[in-house]
Amino acid sequence: MNAIDRTPADLLRSALAADPARPLVTFYDDATGERVELSVATFANWVAKTANLLQGDLSAEPGDRLALLLPAHWQTAVWLLACHSTGVVAEVGGDPAAADLVVSGPDSLEAARACSGERIALALRPLGGRFPHAPEGFADYAVEVPGQGDRFAPFAPVEPDAPALTVAGRELTGAELVEEARAEAARLGLAPGDRVLSGLGWENWEGLAAGLYAPLAAGGSVVLCRNAGRLSEEGLARRVADERVSLTLL
Repeated sequence: MNAIDRTPADLLRSALAADPARPLVTFYDDATGERVELSVATFANWVAKTANLLQGDLSAEPGDRLALLLPAHWQTAVWLLACHSTGVVAEVGGDPAAADLVVSGPDSLEAARACSGERIALALRPLGGRFPHAPEGFADYAVEVPGQGDRFAPFAPVEPDAPALTVAGRELTGAELVEEARAEAARLGLAPGDRVLSGLGWENWEGLAAGLYAPLAAGGSVVLCRNAGRLSEEGLARRVADERVSLTLL
């Protein structure tokens, strides 16, 4: 952990500088059989492209509110770090009607239509696939993001003391988020190189911390499991062994 990191984007930059080739997010969906592994470098590239989409095409500015209507998923992790890179406030499960823009999965499109600003839809298909037909009134993330730049520089500095995240009625600044992530990493006993398998939802801080922020703050990585309830005990034990998991949280 780098003591000078004051925002989640700083944590990602430090991870990239330390070891860009190591796995950062490994994602399983046990309803579809999908497995995706993203190194630090690959994850950071997705974040840069998404941040450029936010800042450029969507004209999002620091302090804008983004209602994030997505499940625990590797693409959700990308959107969270893209928001932190631009200074946009990520409101997990936020109210689209009160947000400046909304990012929705396929199951929350109707609710997302309440947003009067920019609307982005994710199909959440394997390998980041697009919708067969983009939902009316939405831009398809899988269509919009590939052409974005691979490097990102914010138009304005992201202030550590500015709001960064709201979840379950709680708002955290970037600096508070880093502090809380480090505290959770310490509570879980995480060390650099540890791998956390998490099947927890991201509708609260505990799930977000276990499935993203604490491993990132500790210099570890996460094995993120969606629909883990479909996995047998034998299957779980095999995954823990195959993925060299240090801590399992279900």
